[in-house]
Amino acid sequence: MNYWLLKSDVEDFSISEMQKESRVEWVGVRNYQARNFMRDQMKLGDLALFYHSNAEPSGCAGVVRVASPAHPDSTALIKKSKYFESKATKENPIWFCVDVEFVTQFEKFVSIADLRNNPKLADLEILKKGSRLSVTPLSEIHFKEILKMAK
Repeated sequence: MNYWLLKSDVEDFSISEMQKESRVEWVGVRNYQARNFMRDQMKLGDLALFYHSNAEPSGCAGVVRVASPAHPDSTALIKKSKYFESKATKENPIWFCVDVEFVTQFEKFVSIADLRNNPKLADLEILKKGSRLSVTPLSEIHFKEILKMAK
């Protein structure tokens, strides 16, 4: 099993909305490295931290599970979508996504400050200067440490 961190702008889609929806396509990723993680490495059943970005404070709000293999991101073909990609076609979709399903909302929100203050998480990708990827891999150790912090 692999572990991931998935960022979502809290104003666009929150853990509460994820819980209501139960299962969604994780659309709108427009970075090649993040896309490649989803397309090439995410597997059915992998677990991911749901991270609220652009929030006050930003941080980990819960857990979701990868519920489908990677597939073309259909929003890239919708002209009125903010994720429209003029170079994408059905034959050459360019952008991919996975479906994710709600697992849990944390009892205790784990803020970015909480993450920074935990020495066991010092090499966490999201804490590195200049890190902006919306999809990043996590080690099992990091994943489990953050789960402990959320209780």
